[in-house]
Amino acid sequence: MAPSVSTALLQVIDRWVGTPVCLSFSLAEKLMRVCFPAEAAPDAPKKILFVKFAEQGSTVLAQSALRRAVALVGAENVYCVVFDENRFILDVLGIVPEANVLTIRHGSVAELAREGFAALGKIRALEIDTVVDLEFFARSSAAFTWLTRAPRRIGFHTFFGEGPYRGDLMTHRLLYNPYLHTAQIFEQMVIAATADPQTLPTWDVPPQPLVPQPPCFVPKPGEVEQLQTILSQACGSDPRRLILLNPNASDLLPLRKWPSGRYVTLAQRLLQQFPEAHIVLTGAVAEAGAASELIRQIGSPRCISLAGRTSLRQLMVLYMLGDLLITNDSGPAHFAALTPINVLTLFGPETPSLFGAPTPRSTSLWLGLACSPCVNAYNNRQSPCRNNLCMQGITVDRVFEEAVRILEARWAR
Repeated sequence: MAPSVSTALLQVIDRWVGTPVCLSFSLAEKLMRVCFPAEAAPDAPKKILFVKFAEQGSTVLAQSALRRAVALVGAENVYCVVFDENRFILDVLGIVPEANVLTIRHGSVAELAREGFAALGKIRALEIDTVVDLEFFARSSAAFTWLTRAPRRIGFHTFFGEGPYRGDLMTHRLLYNPYLHTAQIFEQMVIAATADPQTLPTWDVPPQPLVPQPPCFVPKPGEVEQLQTILSQACGSDPRRLILLNPNASDLLPLRKWPSGRYVTLAQRLLQQFPEAHIVLTGAVAEAGAASELIRQIGSPRCISLAGRTSLRQLMVLYMLGDLLITNDSGPAHFAALTPINVLTLFGPETPSLFGAPTPRSTSLWLGLACSPCVNAYNNRQSPCRNNLCMQGITVDRVFEEAVRILEARWAR
């Protein structure tokens, strides 16, 4: 299978191709409003589509928005369109029927275009009347939302330069509020679907409370036993206490990585502190080599790597069996929140105030330097930083102390 178009290339396309496309579509929209006045949207949404192409981690934060939509129109009338590799979490959440998840493959630019237009054909055939764009200020999702021609299109708008330009393509134009947690923002977007677009972006609806989400991942029969076999073979015994380390970060934002050498020191100290514990390093296939090197440096038979050796579903089962996951701010922090494991997340370029998992099992470490967070929706998560002091300033001592506190409290229960 050919590799997918990289995240970096997608960002370049979104910026340099998306901007003139959104401008052209905006001009076309103005002309169409004059020449062909649109029919009024239904009094209330009847079918809702969420556009969330990438980032499974933030998809986890859309749970309350998805449930709000289900309460509004029924699960059978809620749809999502995502990149093919990102539908996994939607299936795990189990809120949107699997048949209602439309996927787009992007092995090449040509395939991306072909699959995108095929998805648009399906959406129009479904006569979806409401589309919610969850991609903040991405131009590609705004253009896609406009091309659905849904009479009700909800998304963020640049009014006075407070975000990247992406045209005037929404019927319900919203201001992005950087003081609300992302989960609250997503839910407010669904609530806006019932508002009078002439009053927006102002409307007298207070933000919904941030409700902690309970674990929802349920292994299939035999999956736990299968993962236990994998662990036993890798460890040479049946590990009773598991500490998981995820030293990786997606290529979308490598600034989120805590120095790899500190994971080595941390692992060594945790193994010394807890003689009955095993440590498991996780990661994707591309990260297996780096994980193996860390295992060599840690130098303990009680430390193994499963990087590249588990599917996403098996990784979720591993979280079910583990006691604590220590991770950079990335997708696994949110995936693990769907299971009973405790999670310790290291934040730097972004802030847990907006992206922390809303669960009491989640703990965040963040220094809050004057320059942090440096990436946000307004700058399309780009940063001029080339020296992530916000991550380097998080010491091994601090992470170790917090990990010991969490583990001792968990095992005492």
